[in-house]
Amino acid sequence: MEKLVREIEASAITQAVAQLCQEANFVLGDDVLAALKQAQQTEESSLGREVLSQLIENARIAKEERVPLCQDCGTAVVFLEMGQETHIIGGNLYAAVEKGVRQGYSQGYLRKSIVSQPFSARINTKDNTPPVMHTEIVPGDRLKITVMPKGSGAENMSRLAMLKPGDGRQGIIDLVVRTVDE
Repeated sequence: MEKLVREIEASAITQAVAQLCQEANFVLGDDVLAALKQAQQTEESSLGREVLSQLIENARIAKEERVPLCQDCGTAVVFLEMGQETHIIGGNLYAAVEKGVRQGYSQGYLRKSIVSQPFSARINTKDNTPPVMHTEIVPGDRLKITVMPKGSGAENMSRLAMLKPGDGRQGIIDLVVRTVDE
């Protein structure tokens, strides 16, 4: 029995990723929106209900006007589940995904915040590439693509400390050095 291999055009992958990048930034998932609405119904604090109301309103505006849910469009994280009976034609899988991210962020007017050398020059790539890609080979002849923008605020680190007035300048320096070492 002859096994058939499904061929997938690299250009179709690029187009799908570009669209998914925009949708992921413009549309809050139905499950998340439902959870916010449920929380709004059960929240006891009037301030808490107002915050939830604003989040729900923000989701509505973002979807209707096709603007980002959050100003931090973050790092494009792309999950690929590639069937072992698929074959990419007309290009390379990873190059097609990267091109899709580039197009999606450009066409969607999404904030581009990726730098090419994060530990030295920190030069913005101006196209939000490269994305982070996770690939899993699975049975079958399908390619499933999931795009999740990961806001970079979660990467920020901080430390809170109380110094004694007598610690002075050296106390501050020692705290900073200890924090960086940890």
